[in-house]
Amino acid sequence: MTQNGSSLHNNTGDIDEGLYSRQLYVLGHDAMRRMASSDVLVSGMNGLGVEIAKNVILAGVKSVTIHDESVCKIEDLSTQFFLTEKDIGRNRAEACVKRLAELNSYVPVKVHAGKLTDDMVNKYKVIVLTESSLEEQLKLSDLTHSLGVALIVASTKGVFGQIFCDFGENFKVLDVTGETPISVMIASITNDNDGVVTCLDETRHGFEDGDYVTFSEIQGMTELNGCEPRKIRVLGPYTFSIGDTSNFEDYVRGGVVTQVKMPKLINFKSMRESIKNPEYLMSDFAKMERPPQLHLAFQTLHEFKNKHSRLPESWDTNDSSLFLQIAEELNKKEQMNLEIDSRLLEQFSFVAKGSLSPMQAVIGGIVAQEVLKACSGKFHPIHQWFYFDATECLPSENVTSEDAKAINSRYDGQIAVFGKTGNDAFLNLKYFIVGAGAIGCELLKNFAMIGIGAGSEGMVYITDMDIIEKSNLNRQFLFRSRDVGRLKSETAASAVRKMNPEVKVTAHQNRVGPETEHVYTDEFYEPLNGVANALDNVDARIYMDRRCVYYRKPLLESGTLGTKGNVQVVIPFVTESYSSSQDPPEKSIPICTLKNFPNAIEHTLQWARDEFEGLYKGNAESAQLFLRDPKFLERQGRTADVIESIRRVLVEERPSSFEDCVKWARFHFEEQYSNQIKQLLYNFPPDQTTSSGAPFWSGPKRCPHPLQFSVNNEVHLDYIVAAANLKAALYCLPQCRDRAMIAKMVEAVDVPPFKPRSDVKIATTDQEASAQMDSGPMDKDRLVQLQKELSGTSVDGVKLNAIDFEKDDDSNFHMDFIVAASNLRAENYGIPPADRHKSKLIAGRIIPAIATTTSLVTGLVCLELYKFAQNKKNLTDYKNGFVNLALPFFGFSEPILAPKMKYYDVEFTLWDRFELEGELTLKEFLQYFKDKHKLEISMLSQGVSMLYSFFMGNSKKEERMDLKMSEIVKKVSKKKIENHVRALVFELCCNDESGEDVDVPYVRYTLPRV
Repeated sequence: MTQNGSSLHNNTGDIDEGLYSRQLYVLGHDAMRRMASSDVLVSGMNGLGVEIAKNVILAGVKSVTIHDESVCKIEDLSTQFFLTEKDIGRNRAEACVKRLAELNSYVPVKVHAGKLTDDMVNKYKVIVLTESSLEEQLKLSDLTHSLGVALIVASTKGVFGQIFCDFGENFKVLDVTGETPISVMIASITNDNDGVVTCLDETRHGFEDGDYVTFSEIQGMTELNGCEPRKIRVLGPYTFSIGDTSNFEDYVRGGVVTQVKMPKLINFKSMRESIKNPEYLMSDFAKMERPPQLHLAFQTLHEFKNKHSRLPESWDTNDSSLFLQIAEELNKKEQMNLEIDSRLLEQFSFVAKGSLSPMQAVIGGIVAQEVLKACSGKFHPIHQWFYFDATECLPSENVTSEDAKAINSRYDGQIAVFGKTGNDAFLNLKYFIVGAGAIGCELLKNFAMIGIGAGSEGMVYITDMDIIEKSNLNRQFLFRSRDVGRLKSETAASAVRKMNPEVKVTAHQNRVGPETEHVYTDEFYEPLNGVANALDNVDARIYMDRRCVYYRKPLLESGTLGTKGNVQVVIPFVTESYSSSQDPPEKSIPICTLKNFPNAIEHTLQWARDEFEGLYKGNAESAQLFLRDPKFLERQGRTADVIESIRRVLVEERPSSFEDCVKWARFHFEEQYSNQIKQLLYNFPPDQTTSSGAPFWSGPKRCPHPLQFSVNNEVHLDYIVAAANLKAALYCLPQCRDRAMIAKMVEAVDVPPFKPRSDVKIATTDQEASAQMDSGPMDKDRLVQLQKELSGTSVDGVKLNAIDFEKDDDSNFHMDFIVAASNLRAENYGIPPADRHKSKLIAGRIIPAIATTTSLVTGLVCLELYKFAQNKKNLTDYKNGFVNLALPFFGFSEPILAPKMKYYDVEFTLWDRFELEGELTLKEFLQYFKDKHKLEISMLSQGVSMLYSFFMGNSKKEERMDLKMSEIVKKVSKKKIENHVRALVFELCCNDESGEDVDVPYVRYTLPRV
């Protein structure tokens, strides 16, 4: 039985970038093409099997065969999100194949419901086992290893997970890390038996011992240009050695050193060999002793099942004793020589029957990425055993075996771990998910499987203002192609209601921020048990973080970047908040580098983006405002650049036909890529030297050359076509897409010759560039002249359509302009060009994304949610996490405690505040702090409004002293206090009794109810 599919590629033979756009930036075209020729079999359609199959299908392998010999039971619904109660009694693979096939129309999904025979094995690139006996695993491993078929064995038991990988002998990893190769500019190279390369002072090279590099653009020691990759030895942050250079020419100047990704061969053992002498990948460095213990535990479980034809009963002490006895026998028999952790193995026995959706998401995300590694050779695989546990999620006290018994419920897998009492607590949680994108969809799926919002008091709220686009389908798995154009939040909510009809989900379409605080009021937040962020921007994260601190609600924060992911837990009164420690701001490109001295494609792409914004958006918006309101200029402070830009848009560069647009584009090409470069070289000739006698054009300064326009040069014509069509769109003129016709138009344009001017000054430092950009106010006479010029020009009927940059519409010429503009400037400066794919990533500021990482990260988030739901008090139970599936690396740590501050003997953190109930006059307010807290308020503010300060005039102070605090807020802010506002937040600056400044908490000033 087959559902769907043709292939990863669209009908042109190329990868469907509309669907796979974010994933392409993670894997690259070559890796995805290798995946597109790989058939995968996933055996065992339990919750783990369907999670793996889902992620592999979304990623775009050639085909997926799902295999299962079991029928659906009620307990499968604890984690198998593509099965429903109607499927009970049916073969699990046949029951869920249609839903899996809907995930990706390019990937055929087949079912094999019978036995997994030996002759089937060679048909697949990768085979995944999720629910087989140890004997079956060993037998199949012997066969796959001999045939060179990759085998992955995966299992979860309660809060414990296991992965085994065997990709055969001499498995070639083509790109170990997936990181962009490092390129660094060179300052010098020595002639020596072990030549030393020194990089420019301001740039650390970032290489590691054993890396391979090659060279380009070196003047002097040209033997290195394009050389075979050389292995390096790092000497310091700016230096490394490259071997013998003693017979080379002397180094003169310039050059770039670039890292070369070298393939790595890895030898895997079969399971039969590896199980005796296992190699482990650590999942948590705080649990170094765990892997051998869990290696024994999983083997013990197989032996227990062989002896008793069942798994140990949940939280049953008799079965746990039998389990420990078998473990001790195995330990002795297999000569493992372990000092058995009896408590850990007891816990393993207690929950082995359990099945948790977050655990399946964690292990399923990791395994799916290993499948992609086996198919593509991209990233380093797990070698060979991986064990993961989340014992911190377990109840602080043992659950009774009676409470953990199955009750013929869809939550039986969860009850086996937490008991019915614990499970009921999950069902009655109220949670707010902010965002319904990739992370939001996975969170909502896990919430539905856990049953959050299914109880009489439970509810899940989810908000997202966006609509579904085609590019979302590759990783936002609740959406299908038929949903494109629909609202994300409503569609996601509808999808999970089908997964678990008991769950109550309320979908909103609001952006979170001050503008929606009338929706998300005190009455909304106070009943919540917590918030889970699923956001893709820092500003919204910071806002929600502040809301959670104010309302003292737990926050589950997470994010992904390609194969990297992170999870942060924010615990009221205990930990720091998200805003307490953020990533440093992205390093900006110096102005003079962008304007005159680019040396990397990132510089030319940013320049092209700035060009786009200036030509088609910013100046046009100013002109639109001027057309609507002639007094706009006066309110702008009469700056020269604003007025000049309006004049250019409405007078100087205003076209009346598409031919005018082509003419303008040709002139603009000449100005940007020829005239400006000629002027730059006139000011700073190629042989220019600095005051110290060093070459001016050296180090990061590449000497440019002007371009000679040719209509036969494809990139030149690309630029004219895109620039002219965007100009036409800006002025609401008819566009033309006929390249041949545009070529004829541009050939007819007469371009005047350019002569450099001696009075032009060119900035060589950021300070000079900033000074040139600060045009300041325009003198009155010039302003009057320009206003006359503008008023004398007929602007009646002028239509302007300022253009917002949109990277994902391939028909709008936006990316065509960026790619052409950037690559032409790169050609000016001898910088290697970038293809459209790379250009879109950088200029479009795209966040690379892949479903596997999202699955893993949201699983980790929901494991932390289990802890919040049980109100765990011990900080060591909680885990902040950072993972990188490419390496692979897993790092976990305790959340950081909230920093403590102090005034007098009073300690406080960001979670503390002064609580006051109104209404008080300002005089009473000041006196309260003086009497109650011995604090002299020197300044008092609310938002951006200064309500009181020591330097305020006496008359103003006296005027406000007898006013109520709410009246002062309205008076100063000139805004009414909205009806939904129940409390005001005041910030204080205070002195203690000795007159010293002291830090104090903020004030929550509760208004009287009307």
